[in-house]
Amino acid sequence: MTVPPLVDQYGQPLRRELMTRDIAGPTLAGVRSPIAGYPANGLNPARLANLLMEADQGEPTAYFELAELIEERDLHYAGVLATRKRSVTQIDVTVEAASDHPEDLRRADMVRTWLKRDELADEMFDILDAIGKGISFTEIIWDTSEGHWWPERLEWRDQRWFRFDRTTLRRPMLRGGVDGTTEAEPLPPFKFITAQIKAKSGLPLRSGLSRLVSWAYMFKKFTERDWAIFTQTYGQPVRLGKYGSGATKEDKQTLFRAVANIAGDCAAIIPDSMQMEFIEAKNVTAGAEVYEKRADWLDRQVSKAVLGQTTTTDAIAGGHAIGREHRQVQEDIETADCKSGAATLNRDLIRPWCDLEYGPDGRGYPRLLIGRPKQEDIKQLTESLRVFVPMGLRVEASEVRDKLGLSDPAEGAELLQAPAAPPAPEAGATPPPAATPPIAATPPIIATPPIIATQSTEPPAQRVELHPATLIATQMEGRAVRAVTGMAETIETMLAKAGDLGEFRAMLSSAYGTIGGGDLAAVLEAGLAAAQAAGRSDLADESDGGESDGGESDAGNA
Repeated sequence: MTVPPLVDQYGQPLRRELMTRDIAGPTLAGVRSPIAGYPANGLNPARLANLLMEADQGEPTAYFELAELIEERDLHYAGVLATRKRSVTQIDVTVEAASDHPEDLRRADMVRTWLKRDELADEMFDILDAIGKGISFTEIIWDTSEGHWWPERLEWRDQRWFRFDRTTLRRPMLRGGVDGTTEAEPLPPFKFITAQIKAKSGLPLRSGLSRLVSWAYMFKKFTERDWAIFTQTYGQPVRLGKYGSGATKEDKQTLFRAVANIAGDCAAIIPDSMQMEFIEAKNVTAGAEVYEKRADWLDRQVSKAVLGQTTTTDAIAGGHAIGREHRQVQEDIETADCKSGAATLNRDLIRPWCDLEYGPDGRGYPRLLIGRPKQEDIKQLTESLRVFVPMGLRVEASEVRDKLGLSDPAEGAELLQAPAAPPAPEAGATPPPAATPPIAATPPIIATPPIIATQSTEPPAQRVELHPATLIATQMEGRAVRAVTGMAETIETMLAKAGDLGEFRAMLSSAYGTIGGGDLAAVLEAGLAAAQAAGRSDLADESDGGESDGGESDAGNA
């Protein structure tokens, strides 16, 4: 049976002679030069517009050079962009087998072994260069020395060494070809990881963050230049030297040197007949604040574009609650980056690797998953299990241990167990006298009415008769404690989630009437009704002396 040749998504056949070579590195005499230009020098609106227009027409070299310079020269953009990248690179990568078949499990183990490389975090950081520039290229250097296909290393390649086809502006082309001295040609199959992480829909060259940030960068540099000029001009007082009418030319020159150099030297010598005054500029602080506010505003716009929020990068009013909401926005972007990065690796690395190693045999492929583990609410889980398992819910113990983060117990290990029940009394033995329960003890809730609760199955000699009022008070205490406990837990949860007292006050106001006081009201209503009935019964007993008519009266009142 003839094995079909391996081809990529464009129908290009596999070129095995290129798989173990560096084909996209810099060249000395070719077009892939490591020396870059500096289009950010002297940048103005007209030059920036022309630069972006060239990229739209398929010549992105100057645009990629500008994107690199923005990361180098804008500290705020470099910080927020690195934060977004590193939030993904420090997350563990897991592997999911295609099925439980032994062959699929073996392939998944192969990928897990490769993921243990220490270089993976740096390689992932380079792949995420697509966040800023819209696209990134990583060359796969394969190793076949041991008779198996193995990704030896992943090499980041400069985006300036690539361009896009003229027809669609979507298919990447390698400048200089494989040899570095010919025309641009399509990327060889199974040789590159091409990542595209879009800030907006559209062509790859128009979907990167650098295109959005370039305008803010230019205006910020204008502001910083004007701020520096303002500081140099008005940051120091004007020095004014005065000389007498009889001063000579040498005296004037001496006075001028003293006035000019006193700002830096903080010392000067002038004749006694001359004077020097310092004139302070007014409203200097208000003028400087204009530049600072403009630069800060532009930085906040960059933070919104990169991280989707500003609270985690700028100190603004709003408290912990707003910061938590903004952090959730950043986590949403992080999740999207994780999914995009995992999809790129599965498409350009894992699937080609399995096809090279095992051939296209029709089996599924292992899947890389990048994401933070979901946080389980342990308290809610245990409370739910305590309620539903006795009702017949069937739950695997291994699944519960996984959610709790506990491993399967080893054979012969000491296990935690429920406390043993007290032994039952022997037949004919007299039970010990019941101890008086403490006041703080919470008796169980009795669902029957108080008048029926006085009945007992114990022999008369062992039964302790309690007054109905005592039974009512005991029962109300148990039910009321549970009702109040529920309300307190709800309020404690609000207090834990609130960022400050103002937010806690607002949460209490919005939850007024729904916190759960209905249970306590029902307890008080039932207790008052039962107490009134018991009081009428006592009055009837005292007035009638326990006669039959009194019993009839009690029955009627009851």
